[in-house]
Amino acid sequence: MASYYNEHTVLWQDGRIVKATEAKTDLYGQSLHYGYAVFEGIRSYRTASGETKIFKPVEHYDRLARSAAALNMPYRYTSEELIAATYEVLKLNNLQDAYIRPIVYGPANMSFNPNTESFTVIQAWEMAPFLGDRLLRVMTSSFQRPNPKGFKIEAKASGHYVNSILASQEAKGKGFDEALLTDMNGYIAEGPGANIFFERNGRLFTPALGNILPGITRATVLQLCEELDIPVEEGSFTPTDLSRADSAFFCGTAAEVIGWSAYDDYNFPKPWAETLGQKIQQAYNDLVIEKAGEKSSEKAEVKIAQAATA
Repeated sequence: MASYYNEHTVLWQDGRIVKATEAKTDLYGQSLHYGYAVFEGIRSYRTASGETKIFKPVEHYDRLARSAAALNMPYRYTSEELIAATYEVLKLNNLQDAYIRPIVYGPANMSFNPNTESFTVIQAWEMAPFLGDRLLRVMTSSFQRPNPKGFKIEAKASGHYVNSILASQEAKGKGFDEALLTDMNGYIAEGPGANIFFERNGRLFTPALGNILPGITRATVLQLCEELDIPVEEGSFTPTDLSRADSAFFCGTAAEVIGWSAYDDYNFPKPWAETLGQKIQQAYNDLVIEKAGEKSSEKAEVKIAQAATA
């Protein structure tokens, strides 16, 4: 198993810096028993200038607040407070290229009654590429994304990810690298922890919002497409549409941008180095480390910042 902490690791727990080995939670907690918690996955990077920068921190912590509100969870911190706490955790753990996990969880409560309090923790650790560093073989999962009328799809809730775990384990058990889930109408939706784009005839296509998590990296890719003059269409697409594509890729905070080699028994015909996805991958990599001299990435960053404050 991966080691996320050691005897020196510290985390932030409701305003206090605590050693990871000494942190405690209640075994009667509603979050442990029912998956009633919300979280974010965030990345920080060592930028080209040598500084440590969290990528899109405001967007992530604002979404954490919205997720808590969607699940009726008490929430008492501002995004600015949590961003400052995150930088403190990174500094104290001597981390630059890191994965950051804030989570808001409930107290002891074996009923379904509303809570009057919740707790917030921020953890960070080094993480290798989440889906590896080679092209992926992806299979259509037998699991579907839950009907959005059954839960708050826009919330990044812990319990929702049981669906993701089952789909990913199924795919890996069958020799694939990852799964692709469809929605309740049979249209392609997303991966267990990432959104999908595919290329055909010089255009990119991606599932529209409604039955998917509105990913922050997905929004960044759309902005990069605008900057790079790559046409992109959001809509409803079938597995058959995907099996006729020239290429495909996942995108997400943990996954970043990673291409596919095959989907089920279909091998994508376009070499990855010649795909629109590879252009997006390079632009995204330049953007997150604030690489100097990359005009397109710098312009995209300005546009993304403007869109975030609009």
